[in-house]
This record gives sequence, C-alpha cells and structure tokens, in this order.
Amino acid sequence: MVLQGFFSKGRGVKEDPAVSVFREYIRLKTVHPEPDYDGALKFLGRISEELGLPMKKIEVCPGRVVAIMTWTGTNPSLKSVLLNSHTDVVPVYQEQWKYDAFAAVKDAEGNIYGRGTQDMKCVTIQYIEAIRRLKAAGKRFPRTIHLTFVPDEEVGGHKGMESFINHPEFKKLNVGFALDEGLANPTEAFTVFYGERNPWWITIRCPGSPGHGSRFVENTAAEKLRRIINSFLAFREREKQRLDTSECFTLGDVTTVNMTMVHGGVAYNVIPAEMDVSFDLRIPPTVDLQEFEEQIKAWCAEAGEGITYEFAQKFMQQNTTSTEDNNPWWKAFSSTCKALNMTLEKEIFPAATDSRFIRAVGLPAIGFSPMNRTPILLHDHNEFLNEEVFLRGITVYERLLPVLTAVPAQSGEE
Repeated sequence: MVLQGFFSKGRGVKEDPAVSVFREYIRLKTVHPEPDYDGALKFLGRISEELGLPMKKIEVCPGRVVAIMTWTGTNPSLKSVLLNSHTDVVPVYQEQWKYDAFAAVKDAEGNIYGRGTQDMKCVTIQYIEAIRRLKAAGKRFPRTIHLTFVPDEEVGGHKGMESFINHPEFKKLNVGFALDEGLANPTEAFTVFYGERNPWWITIRCPGSPGHGSRFVENTAAEKLRRIINSFLAFREREKQRLDTSECFTLGDVTTVNMTMVHGGVAYNVIPAEMDVSFDLRIPPTVDLQEFEEQIKAWCAEAGEGITYEFAQKFMQQNTTSTEDNNPWWKAFSSTCKALNMTLEKEIFPAATDSRFIRAVGLPAIGFSPMNRTPILLHDHNEFLNEEVFLRGITVYERLLPVLTAVPAQSGEE
C-alpha cells in the first residue's frame, strides 16, 4: 500500500495533518470516571463543519449523547453503512507511563503514546480522514454512510450503544452493515472479528454462621466461599489447558474466568455472616448458555446451603456475522483487503465491544482496527500506535468505503 503524507520522526519533516488531528483527539481527557464528553462533542462538531457533513446529537440517557455525522448517498433508500466508534477511554496509572498519557507524545520512531491510541481514537480519526480524502476527490456513493460516536463503551455501553440501538433515531439510520473496533495484530496480518464472547459479571453470595474469631465455628461463609472459588478456578484452569493445547484455538474460542472482587467481614475477631465473590466470565458463542448457568447453579449447591448469585451483566445474544464468500458484505470487505495485499485472520473477539449490541438486533458487524505490526496494548500502560501504521489505516478505509457503499441492492431494499 502507498502511504500518503509526511512523516515526522525527529528529522524536522512536516507532520501529516491527519496525524495532528489524531494527536489532538488523544489529548481530550475522555477518561473515566468523568469523561470530557463535552470536549469530544465540540471537537466532533468542528470536524463535521470541516467535512461539510451535518451532525446530529441524540441524548440517549441523561448526560449521555450520541453524535451522528451523515454523508448521504446518491440512493438513500438503500441500507446504509455504519462506522461506529466510542469516545471514552479507560483510566491510567500515570506512574507506569513513560510519558503523560494524554499528551500524545510522538517519539523519534514515530510512535504516538496516549490512552486511546489503539482503543479506539485511531479508528475514529481514520474514518474521518478517509472521508475527508474521498470528499476532496469529489467522490459520491450509492449508499449513505453514518458515523456514530458513542459514550460509555468502556463501562459496558448501557448508557451508550445499548440505549441507542433501541432509540427511534437508530432505526432511522436504516443500517445494512457496520464496522466497529477490533484489535492490533503484532504480525504482518490483520485481525477481523465476526462475533464476540458474552460477558457475564456475576457475584456469588455465601451466607454462614457468625461467631467469635477464636472458635471453630461450623458452616462459615468463608468455607463456602472457598468451595465456590475452587470450582470457578478449577474450571478456569481446564479452559486454559484447552487453549494451550489446541493449535487452532484463539482466546475467543474458550471461556475465561477471572476472580475480580471479594467482600465480607467487619473486624478481625468476628466471623462474618456473609461473604461475596465476583467473577468476570467471557463465554464464546459455541457454548450453550443455559447449560452453563446450570453448571453455576450446581457449583453453588455443592458449596453449601443458602448460596445465591446475581448478575451485574449477563449478555445472552450469540449472533455472529457471516464470513462466507457468498455474503455480499463480507465479499466486499475481504476482496478489498485482498486487493491491498492484506492477510486477514478471522476470530471471535475475546472481550466485548459495541458490536455485540449491533449484532443482537440482527445486523452484520465486523470488528476491525487496521493495525498490524503493533503490540496489543489496549488498557495497558504505554499504549501507543506508530504514525505510519495509523496513516496506512486511513488508506485502508479510503479503499474500503467506496466498495462497501457500492454493494448491490439486496432483497427488499428497492
């Protein structure tokens, strides 16, 4: 692929304007627990004026706004192409970073450091800059393109895409196909995601006999808690073994289990009447979810009387997007990548993105961040993206969008 623009690697060469916009976006502190969403909306409003695209703002929950930019196609009755991205980023441990996580420092190798460089402010700006190039070239396409910028993805999406997907304004978008975030790939290949594991966040409550800390009290909460932990972590180890011993499995093909919180007790010398333990489970679409919950019930029953559980999150949809060669959307996507000499690796996404809400309403969605030769650093210290990889991604979208928006009308569209 031909890289466009100028690269600045400490040699005094002018920086590509798209890189400057990317770094400006990184500097906006849209970080939890108090994201600067107003700053992001102001930034996006300026971009919409530069592109000559109208931007609509939809408050889907109090204080939570989805911004929508629209490039209307020449045949707007056709289903649209949705380019989704989230504006929020996760917190940082600044003492673990070599640079300020919101300064967007670029080193001599062209690596741009900052929270959100991979997850997923890069993709947001790549969408925008690809459209800027296409509009500057006077291009028009049959299908409408909508760019959506949603809040709260990093805290589950409940006040973001999950609310928006059921909003009348989403239905007006008439979406036929969506692109959303993926992951970096440290090899020459690019990873694409056609489905996701279901996130289950569960808390197990273990009641027991209280008493003085000097006695051997029977039937304590801690004993039940230990049995629960043992059951969950034994299952975790079995799944890890499946992943480690299979040459064809990726992380998205197995269930991960991680104990994330333990609560209970009031004093050193008081045996508590209840103790809680919480787990983060990520379950692939190949697992029967009802059978899996029955297994959890069995672990609870085996651990002792009175144990209950509740879910903070329990996603039950297992829809995946077709990657068959006869699927028109996948054919358009994959053939364009092939023409760009890109090797694609198809996987189930190991974590959770807003794509799951899009697929849950029956719409095809591909998770894709065009970042190869890049270590996976989302949510990690010293998250970075090289400017050449970033600029190449713009070129990828510049080639993808004309093909996706020219997919022939499907049954029921005209």
